[in-house]
Amino acid sequence: MTKVVYCAIDFGTSNSGIAVPAPNAPDGAVTLLEIEPGRPTMPTAVFYAIEGLGPHEEPLRLYGSAGIAAYVEGTEGRLMRSMKSILGSTLADQRTDLGAGHSVAYLDVVAGYLRQLKQQAEARLGTSIEQAVLGRPVFFVDDDPVRDAKAQAALATAARSVGFVDVQFQYEPIAAAFDYEQQATNEQNVLVADIGGGTSDFSLVRVGPERRMRTERRDDILANHGVHAAGTDFDRHIELSCILPTCGYKSLGPTKRGQRAREVPSAVYFDLATWHLINTVYSPQRISELTNMRAFYGEPRLHDRLMAVVNQRLGHALAARAEQAKIEVADGDQTRVALDAIEADLVVAVTRELAMGAIGVDLERIVVAARETLRQAGLANDAVDVLYLTGGSTGLSPLVQRLAAVCPSALVVRGDRFASVAHGLGLHAQRLFSPHPSGARAGYSQSTSRGLLARTD
Repeated sequence: MTKVVYCAIDFGTSNSGIAVPAPNAPDGAVTLLEIEPGRPTMPTAVFYAIEGLGPHEEPLRLYGSAGIAAYVEGTEGRLMRSMKSILGSTLADQRTDLGAGHSVAYLDVVAGYLRQLKQQAEARLGTSIEQAVLGRPVFFVDDDPVRDAKAQAALATAARSVGFVDVQFQYEPIAAAFDYEQQATNEQNVLVADIGGGTSDFSLVRVGPERRMRTERRDDILANHGVHAAGTDFDRHIELSCILPTCGYKSLGPTKRGQRAREVPSAVYFDLATWHLINTVYSPQRISELTNMRAFYGEPRLHDRLMAVVNQRLGHALAARAEQAKIEVADGDQTRVALDAIEADLVVAVTRELAMGAIGVDLERIVVAARETLRQAGLANDAVDVLYLTGGSTGLSPLVQRLAAVCPSALVVRGDRFASVAHGLGLHAQRLFSPHPSGARAGYSQSTSRGLLARTD
């Protein structure tokens, strides 16, 4: 019998991975592809290098860590991150300027990244791949079913444009539950907390050794819920609270007799602190507008710093500094962030108290989402046997402590923060695409909140 070839893609806000059938292994075994040296994931990033290009030459595209490195090294071009965040937004139908007369459609950026993953998998397996499971958050867009459906449709369109024919979707936290199930020795109620870069998703799933090979798992999925708040939101709030005030955020304009000084316009700071909007600040029109705003600032030096950030395209670098500060203060009391690229000897101190205060509202929203998942499932908090953690933001210990308090009798188990979802999606793809004894494939619907997600072909 010819071995069935398929793949499963965890297209994450910050990192992505791809699972494929394990070569030279029995049917049913899946493995994560090594897509960067020694790593089963790579940053969800694309760099369009335009240095030295003529108007009719295509930009060189660099993916993952190579793309980030080119940006950090100062290569002329445009870095794109958090591409998942454009799905369901008006940006999905727009183009963005790359510089030197080049532009690209945002959805083509997504498609190009998926093509890169697909080509790596095909090179590894030595054959073309037309069947794929893609992970998706419980909600691409909070409280807007129409935009949420549009986001999934846009991702499906991007996947088909690069050669996938049979495209199916699965909730990311459910995939993580399938990953955890491989180690379950008895039947358990598992609350999966998948806290990534863009969303915090929860699923309550009944797992067990007698259930893991079933294709139909609808009755085992007790509830799904999620909220659009996670790692990149933490980074944004920390950047706004701790770093961007040095460049004028929340500062006041000149004092005029008989009038209260007004706060300087804040839109540019929100855009600089939002990964998928940073590039919009660099357009010639926007730079001209910002340059002409100098008179709005009571302290001209703050405007000078802002223009240094914009003219030197330091937005992504500042976002990365905020992310690193978040990591460092989560396990310590304080860290110092060097901003000498903006101004010589400019340093800000970020304390744990300040950083956690900046993200406090988001942390509470995530905890509320966890409680809502239990409510939807009709389970008391002591009925949860395991709290299974996955996603990059579960490395934030204050968040984990709050989630553990939601179900205090549950055993806290940490999965692979960056690979659990991809592996679980691979297990799901194997059950969907590999031949079954009955010779039939199961069809899933999304008719209820418990249903597995539908095929899109």
